[in-house]
Amino acid sequence: MLSENIKKLREARNLSQVQLANALFVTKQSVSNWENGNIMPSVEILEKIADYFFVTTDFLLGRNNKEYIDPLKLNTKEIAHIKLLINDLNNQK
Repeated sequence: MLSENIKKLREARNLSQVQLANALFVTKQSVSNWENGNIMPSVEILEKIADYFFVTTDFLLGRNNKEYIDPLKLNTKEIAHIKLLINDLNNQK
């Protein structure tokens, strides 16, 4: 589950393995190994991955399927855009 979730999150953001590796200060080979299920990231790296993608470690591990957005890491303009998107989604129901 972890390997699939890392890959899905990376691909959903159109990131290469190299780009993710650079963002996390690890090697491309590490990202490849995580995604192939060959090795597990350390707890420290698991937390970095969760923070990078704005998800919980439980989400990464498949224990919870809810992604979240940490508004403390967003600026006012980004928050306004998200509110508009949520409003549009609610109006589609």
